[in-house]
Amino acid sequence: MAEPKYIVGPETARMLDLGHPWVIADRFTRKWPKGKSGDLVSLVSEQGKHLATALLAPGEKVVARVLDRERIRLNKAWLTERVEAALHLRELIDLTETTAYRLINGEGDGLPGLTVDRYGEHLMVQLYSECWRPNLALLVEVLQQQLNPDGIYEKRRPQKTRQLEADDGSKKYSHLLAGKPWPGRQQVRENGLDFLVELERGLNTGLFFDQRENRRDLMARVGGKSFLNLFSYTGAFSVAAAYAGAKKVTNVDASATYLDWAKENFAINRLNPKRHEFIVDDCFAALDQFVRQQRSFDIILFDPPSFSTTTKSTFSTRRGTSELVARTLPLLKPGGLLIGSSNHQKTDIAEYIKEFRRGALAAKAGLQVVAQAGQSADFPFPVTFPEGRYLKYLCAVKSI
Repeated sequence: MAEPKYIVGPETARMLDLGHPWVIADRFTRKWPKGKSGDLVSLVSEQGKHLATALLAPGEKVVARVLDRERIRLNKAWLTERVEAALHLRELIDLTETTAYRLINGEGDGLPGLTVDRYGEHLMVQLYSECWRPNLALLVEVLQQQLNPDGIYEKRRPQKTRQLEADDGSKKYSHLLAGKPWPGRQQVRENGLDFLVELERGLNTGLFFDQRENRRDLMARVGGKSFLNLFSYTGAFSVAAAYAGAKKVTNVDASATYLDWAKENFAINRLNPKRHEFIVDDCFAALDQFVRQQRSFDIILFDPPSFSTTTKSTFSTRRGTSELVARTLPLLKPGGLLIGSSNHQKTDIAEYIKEFRRGALAAKAGLQVVAQAGQSADFPFPVTFPEGRYLKYLCAVKSI
């Protein structure tokens, strides 16, 4: 049985009774017995009632992650059952002509602090808590048994957010856990389109799966339209737009490396990059230039990182979204579509809409929300864990 017992306070006990999978460090957890990261422990109320079995993560903000409400053993049989349930859920999702998607989404699949992504015949594991490290070999064994992949990587992530944002894609953050390596950039498919991904170098692989269904939505809207993609990264939204018949796609990103990658993504889909624009510049500087040039667009999309810094400006979701809205609206044609997206977990959809309101008022323009969405279905979240709905995707029409 899971021992020893770790007593939680009344508020944490209430949250655990409601099904929340986290124990946040507080005055009660500071009194816990010493334990190692990855220890399986019983969480109990002050009255001694068993509440959940969890993995211990001493020293982290989330000091324990719930695996089950019942008393369990974290062994091959238990882990296999959870992995099989995650795989079954993906069978219910529309993954037509798609070989790159999320297989295990942490809390959403009952394995909090752990994700597994599929890239063709390779898998990528990411541990968002060190409590999983002692069980990593067991996870690899189960994944090999269930999926027989060509190779399995682990991508390690720096703990400091600024390190994440400063990455230029050149550092090697991944290492091979099992099987064959994935050398350089290789092709995967999404919604019938091809994209190059890099599993070994860089903090990100070049393709964010959680926007897959939103890219499909964009493809239905963009035919014959001019499309501006700010913070375009490797151009996944841009490729989708161009393939769906956008008249012209303008890409803006501060990284020349990522825009070169975007051009490669255009080329492998038989889309001529020379028919479109790739502008290496700070987003706000580019917007100023467009205003001076008296340019306008039918659709503008911005999907920035939660925090970014260039030599010309600093952007953060909570302070920058309203400014982005205000600065882009003068460039949007009347009746045009403004699309904003954010993965900032601490900003919910209501707050995000307020940012759009502030920007519209500053620009003295009207905006009508016509669609809102979140992450793709392979990023599920339990109803007991609202933090799991992190992605905001908002489509608004500029009033005529």
